[in-house]
Formats: sequence, structure tokens, C-alpha cells
Amino acid sequence: MLTRNLNRRLTLGLGAAALGLSFSPLQAAEPERCETLNFAEVGWTDITATTALTTEVLEAMGYQTRIDTVSVPIAYQGMKNDDFDIFLGNWMPSMASISDPYVEEGDVDRLGANLEGAKYTLAVPQYVHDAGVTSVTDLAEHAERFDSQLHGIEAGNDGNELIQQMIDDDAFGLGDWQLIDSSEAGMLAELRARVPEEKWMVFLGWEPHPMNTNYDMAYLEGADDYFGPELGGATVYTNTRGGFVEECPNVGALLDNLTFTLEMENQLMGEIMDAGTDPRDAARAYLQANPEVLEVWLEGVQTRDGEPALPAVKRALDIEA
Repeated sequence: MLTRNLNRRLTLGLGAAALGLSFSPLQAAEPERCETLNFAEVGWTDITATTALTTEVLEAMGYQTRIDTVSVPIAYQGMKNDDFDIFLGNWMPSMASISDPYVEEGDVDRLGANLEGAKYTLAVPQYVHDAGVTSVTDLAEHAERFDSQLHGIEAGNDGNELIQQMIDDDAFGLGDWQLIDSSEAGMLAELRARVPEEKWMVFLGWEPHPMNTNYDMAYLEGADDYFGPELGGATVYTNTRGGFVEECPNVGALLDNLTFTLEMENQLMGEIMDAGTDPRDAARAYLQANPEVLEVWLEGVQTRDGEPALPAVKRALDIEA
């Protein structure tokens, strides 16, 4: 794990150099503007979890944080307008159509990958898959059983846009189907209502997410041209407003080190969604139980006051040195 993260940091260092960014072990004093860090959060439980972890660490380092829950387009417009500093949920490649223009214009900086091995595409309950619907090419012939509906999450989300593009293209014979805009919670509530009676439903699925363990479900093949290969195989990147890391290099060092795992996120999301734990409480409990992650995240990072961050964070989180 440490070797992987070291290699990743070396790779990201080259990427940072290309952006004109640099990280030193001892960061120069940051301006007052860096004291309060504004996060965009889009209402997905995985990003709620990673944002909670990150803000828990940053506040233990002496920074203040603020989190606003907005739609994906508003998150990017907000980074362009300097309303938001950090967004941890740039799912790629599905979000490319939304995020790439901002990155190409320099309004948003795409830093390193904070999660690898994710996936994001259309899914069905396992009983539907067992009945022969294993690919998006099988949907049209069963339109009546699906009510010709494709269930997404919030309007403006990249996944919804990809579903709508499939409809607009009449891909796989879905031209007369309807996209159902909802929310993560609303979509899953609909799934939960249908499963006991084995009613059919096709919906936007992704991992990490507790849905993968809470429901017996299967991902559909065949949508590579829209969601990407390997069942919408995805990498999640950290984004910041343009120039943020140059302005706040100590925070940038933390963001550069920051990586999560599927296991970590699934555990936290289960605590938040299933156990009803407050995200910050779940994050703090995770860090207390797994303090080794801080060794990697806080390498070369200082507190807001310029002290080594690792011992200070451990003290603030009541973790034994």
C-alpha cells in the first residue's frame, strides 16, 4: 500500500508540475483565504463519506470547513466562480462531458485519483437478470415489464445525462423510453418497494455503495459506448478551483496524498445509510479504528499553524500516538 501510494505521488508530482503546481515537505505560510475551505458535495453517499473524512482531518489540522450540497453542474460552476474550493467526486469517464470543459479552460484543476476500481452503469435486480435481461440490448423487448422507464438520480447528474443520450440516440431501441429523475435516496426507495414482489426495474447502479450488499443485483453489459468499458469502470478524481493548490499548498499536499478504497467507502456508507450514523461521527470512528491511513495522508503535511500534522491530528481525534 505504501509503495503504491509512493508511486502514485511520484506520478501525480509530474502531473502537478505540468499544471505549474508544486508541493514541498514544509509548506510556506498560506494566506488567510485558505483558513476556511469550501467543499462542494453532490448528495451521493460515497462523496458524503469521503468529504466527511477529509473535513474531519482538516479541522483537526486547524482549518475551518464548509460543505454545500449542490448538483454536479452547480459544483463546477461554483468552482469556476470561486464559491467552492474542493470537490472529491469527479467520476471519470462518465463525468467527462461536464468536467472536461472546466478543466480545459483552467477554471478547475483535476488532481490525482482518490479512488480506483469503481463502476457506474445500468443495473437490474438479480431476478430480472436471471430472467434473461443481461444486457442493455435485452431491455426493449421487455419494455412493458419495465414500464419503458429508466430510473436515474438527481436531474443534471452525469449518469442521467448518459441515460438521456441513449434515449435521444434511440440506442438499443430505447427511443420511446422515459428517464425518471429522482435522487439517490428516491431511486433506492423505489427499488426497495419493488424487490419484495419481484417487480421489474432498471436503474443507475454504482460501486462503492451499500446497494451492492443490500440488494441482490446485477450490472448490465453492452453500454460501453455510453458508460465506458468494464461495466462503466470508473476512477474518481479530486478537483479544486483553478489555482487553489498554488494558493493553499499545505492543503494541496493533503489532497495529493488522499486516497480511499472500495472497502473503506462501503463500510462508511453502510454506517451512514443503514445505521443512520452522522457522516462526521462515522468518519471520526473510522479514523480512530484505522489510524494507519493518516500516516500516508499526512506525510509532508503541516497544521494550519505550521506544526507536523500527524501528531496534532491524532491528538485532536483522541488517537493514541
